[in-house]
Amino acid sequence: MKRQPGGLPQTYEIIIMSVIDKINNASGPLFTFELLPPLKGHSIDKIYAAIDRLVEFNPAYINFTSHRNETIYRERADGLLEKKVVRHRPGTIALAAAVRYKYNIPVVPHLLCGGFTREETENVLIEMNFLGIDDVLALRGDPPKGARSFVAEKNGNSFTYELVQQITDMNRGKYLEANLENADPTNFCIGVAGYPEKHFEAPNMEIDLENLKMKVDAGAAYIVTQMFFDNARFFKFRDDCRNAGITVPIIPGIKPISALNDIKLLAQTFHIDLPSDLFTSVSKCKSDAEAREAGIEWATMQSKELIKSEVPGIHYYTLGRSDNVARIVKASY
Repeated sequence: MKRQPGGLPQTYEIIIMSVIDKINNASGPLFTFELLPPLKGHSIDKIYAAIDRLVEFNPAYINFTSHRNETIYRERADGLLEKKVVRHRPGTIALAAAVRYKYNIPVVPHLLCGGFTREETENVLIEMNFLGIDDVLALRGDPPKGARSFVAEKNGNSFTYELVQQITDMNRGKYLEANLENADPTNFCIGVAGYPEKHFEAPNMEIDLENLKMKVDAGAAYIVTQMFFDNARFFKFRDDCRNAGITVPIIPGIKPISALNDIKLLAQTFHIDLPSDLFTSVSKCKSDAEAREAGIEWATMQSKELIKSEVPGIHYYTLGRSDNVARIVKASY
């Protein structure tokens, strides 16, 4: 399928293939990765540099994270506190579009429930549609910093399955404004997240799988997992999904250890376990450089085993540092 994005010269053609089409037509496991938008005030150059290191491995698509507004309090000159709403990493959609048309690589922006109304979500999806970006990863998002639980915006989506349903409705030509005449349907391919070690808010794995199935039933075409360091957890999760009637492709997500503090911060932040062998190996390291080498070795081992198990692909969480991922992919694929 060829698509001519608005505003581009008539001679400029982009071949569009959705994520699920790429999965279904692949002759082997796909290589994909995720990047963060730069902090406000920083240029796109570091993003391009990270991609340049990985282009030779023919990435099937690139994910770009999204970040909600944060409320902070700053002390004024008179000693009182001033409330301010900020977004530290804006520009997800613009960044995705820039990369899409610079590299001719499909991009998958993240879309969040948290911090956005349904109207704002619809407007972002319309912008994506105009830009020729037809892939999206639908996520609930985390609570704001300091909040104990997630609370949706007024007239926002409270759960990921609701966000998926809103996108699916647009694919059927159903918008929030019911009296639109001859509304054109969109063509979004929707991915969602899965948690091999259970989402930390779910009371048990059975409920977590029920929630995941609701997302799939609402229209999700594939699943990308949260990072994990024990492949056995992924294999069990995959089996449990199939037993629960979840049949869409499941792509494992891998995050290489890149610093000494990762063995503490990753476990605390993402509520995941680290295998004893990995923890011991990194604990013996004397520097971040040594920890990074241990992380490359472990992630390479994970990748090779996952590929042998015939996964549809592996998704790498880079956090913007791609040299270690390049070494892992080169050794594994």
